[in-house]
Amino acid sequence: MSAKPPRKFFESLSIGAPAPFRELPVALERMIHFFPPHNEKVRNRIGEMIGRVDVLLGNLEDAIPADAKEEARRGFIAAARAHEFGGTGLWTRVNCLNAPWFLDDVTEIVGAVGNKLDVIMLPKVEGPWDIHYLDQLLAQLEARHGITKPILIHAILETALGVTNVEAIAGASPRMHGMSLGPADLAASRGMKTTRVGGGHPSYVVLEDMPPDQGTRHAFQQDLWHYTVAKMVDACRAHGIKAFYGPFGDFSDDPACEAQFRNAFLLGCVGAWSLHPRQIDIAKRVFSPDAEEVAFARKILAAMPDGSGAVMIDGKMQDDATWKQAKVIVDLARQVAARDAAMAEVYGF
Repeated sequence: MSAKPPRKFFESLSIGAPAPFRELPVALERMIHFFPPHNEKVRNRIGEMIGRVDVLLGNLEDAIPADAKEEARRGFIAAARAHEFGGTGLWTRVNCLNAPWFLDDVTEIVGAVGNKLDVIMLPKVEGPWDIHYLDQLLAQLEARHGITKPILIHAILETALGVTNVEAIAGASPRMHGMSLGPADLAASRGMKTTRVGGGHPSYVVLEDMPPDQGTRHAFQQDLWHYTVAKMVDACRAHGIKAFYGPFGDFSDDPACEAQFRNAFLLGCVGAWSLHPRQIDIAKRVFSPDAEEVAFARKILAAMPDGSGAVMIDGKMQDDATWKQAKVIVDLARQVAARDAAMAEVYGF
C-alpha cells in the first residue's frame, strides 16, 4: 500500500506530540513578509511590523550568505522570543533538506521557540518523501520539547520534479499548510531562458493573425506561470490546503507586481510573498476582495439564504454555483474585516 489508510493518517507520529489538526486553523494570510534575521537593524523593527502584516517569516535560506546562516538562525530565535505576535503568523523558511544547516535550523528553532512558531516553510520539495521526513522529525521534537500545538509545513514548489508530484505533496501529511510557487528556482530546474524572479517576459508572446494589408501584427505578452499556478491551486484545494504566489523580484515595477499577484488571486491563491515593504500594501489590496464584488456577493447570499434555486439580480441569473462563488468572496471579506477595521467599514460589516 503506497498511502496511509485513513485511520492512520491523523495519528501522531511520536508519543507525546500534539495531535495533528483535522482542519487548518482559520487565518488571514494575504502576504508572507520575509525578513533577514541576521540583520539587527531589521530585527529591531519587528515590533512595528507585527501589526502591519499577516505573516512574518524569518528567512534562513536563499539570500542569506553562507557565513551568516547560523547568525540568521540565532536572530530568528531572538526575534521570536522578544515579541508576542497575536494574530500575525510567525513562520520561518529553513534551509533545504540537503543543506548542512537544515537539521540545526529545525532542531534549534523548535527547541527554543516551538510554541510560538506556526509554520516551517520547506524549500525545493520534490515529493511526499520530503514532507514525510520533516513530519516525523517535527513530531519527535514536539514531544521532546512539550510543544502544545502542531507546527505546520508549507512547501515551496520550485523544481520540475516537485511540479510533477504536486498532488502527492499536497496530500502527504495533515501538517500540510499550503504551497508557494518558487518561480526563479523552478525556471532554472526547467531550463527556462529567463533571469527574472517571477512575472512575465517580453519574449513570451503570441502574435495576432497577419492583417490583410500585411501591416503591423500586434504581440501580446503571455503569463509564463499560468499553468503551474493553476495546477498548484487544484492540488491544494483538492487537499484542503492553501496556495500562494511566491516572490516578485522587480521592486521598481509595482504595476507588474500587482498584475502578477492579481492573476494569482483570481486563479485561487490566497496570498503572495512580500520581499520589500512596498509589496505589503500591494498584497493587501490585491488579496482583499473588491468592495463592489463583496456588495454584489452579499446580495446573492441574501436572495438565496439556503443556496438553492435560481434568482435574477441586476439582470444576471444566480444559482447554486454562483452562491458558492459569492460565499467564497464574503467569507474572505469577513476575515479581512476582522483584522482591518478600515476594510470592515468599506465592506459594511
